[in-house]
Amino acid sequence: MFGYSMIQTVRNYSKQLDRSLRDDLIHLYRPFKYTPCFLHGLFERKLMRKKKLSVIVQFQPEAYEDGCQQIAEITKKHKNNKLYHYYNRVSCCTADMTPDSLEEMLSTCNHVKKVYKNKEVQALLDVAVESAKAKQVFRNNTALTGKGTKIAIIDTGIYPHQDLSGRITDFVDFINNRTEPYDDNGHGTHCAGDAAGDASASDGKYMGPAPKANLAGVKVLNKMGSGTLDTIMQGVEWCIQYNEDHPTTPIDIISMSLGSEAQSYGEEDRDPMVQIVEEAWKSGITVCVAAGNSGPDPQTISSPGLSDRVITVGALDDRTTANTRRDDEVASFSSRGPTLYGEIKPDILAPGVDIISLRSPNSYLDRLQKSNRVDGDYYIMSGTSMATPIIAGVVSLMKQHNPDLTADEIKERLKSGTDIWVDRDENVYGAGYVNAEQSIPQQINHN
Repeated sequence: MFGYSMIQTVRNYSKQLDRSLRDDLIHLYRPFKYTPCFLHGLFERKLMRKKKLSVIVQFQPEAYEDGCQQIAEITKKHKNNKLYHYYNRVSCCTADMTPDSLEEMLSTCNHVKKVYKNKEVQALLDVAVESAKAKQVFRNNTALTGKGTKIAIIDTGIYPHQDLSGRITDFVDFINNRTEPYDDNGHGTHCAGDAAGDASASDGKYMGPAPKANLAGVKVLNKMGSGTLDTIMQGVEWCIQYNEDHPTTPIDIISMSLGSEAQSYGEEDRDPMVQIVEEAWKSGITVCVAAGNSGPDPQTISSPGLSDRVITVGALDDRTTANTRRDDEVASFSSRGPTLYGEIKPDILAPGVDIISLRSPNSYLDRLQKSNRVDGDYYIMSGTSMATPIIAGVVSLMKQHNPDLTADEIKERLKSGTDIWVDRDENVYGAGYVNAEQSIPQQINHN
């Protein structure tokens, strides 16, 4: 019985193996009808030494260090084994293990709490948008697409991708003073697609919430993805001035997937970054800002996300399951509140893990991480940077449905329309997980 020992391993240690890993081990079993019995053992030993399983091993918290030391010794002495990363906050490590080393670990290491299959997880943009209930939102027999609204992406620029064709209506460059749209880093292009990609290069697969919204590219970060307070303030100020100069085609939403580590100024409103985004808010622009990627520690909300006025967005891992919340969890990197000034943040969560969006060819990120490319025209990224423009796209739908909504009203409707599936800590989950359908009323109340 080829692989019979794996059946025994599953039987003996079923409580310590997650279902996906148990299934993989069971599928190693193969009855040999036409092979001499004396060869079965040879084939099985070869399988045990050669077959690699990518696993996550979780130890009892109090024995984490001892468990890591023991698995390091086991993987070192077995060929085709490799230990990758340690995660001390969750008492885990990741490794490639062969069945013989896995069996040895389970039989000799009493510190193991659970062994998981290291599954590939991709919260594709089409799944992320569906998960946010922002796909095919209909009101008054019309599909909301963001048409007639404009989103300013204050970032590294925007590459004129096929999925944005004809909709980058404005571009300003505070780094190199170029006039035509470009993105030498790649981050801003991804964010633009998160909000408003129309999926024309993927046959409708990787579509943002607002596929007909117009975009203003505001480049305030350089090729390496960094900038100064000065250039960022210039970018926001440009948006405010733009609306004064173009009252009939204004910028409705600012998406800012950037920030700096917050420092105390005694009072929140003394932070210059907060001051400028709140000026944009007062002018009528709905400002969506990333919470930051410094979680899971508390008080890690970045500036200007610590503003009590703007919409601060955290990232959720929807596990690529659009129609259920049971397995959803806040991304470990997503920054937590309260702010340095004691305010509850973030305001809301949106998908932000392994999001597939637009690729900027030959940009810094594109060359740095070629393995993140998808189907030629797309690219995978994670972060509250990705969650923020998804919220901006949802706001675009809200503004299309009711152009008279104020920024304060939009923020309130987003927060009151969220999905709540856990007894949440508001400084981790905010008001909950965005649900566009629940945030956009069927009828407009003009009273």
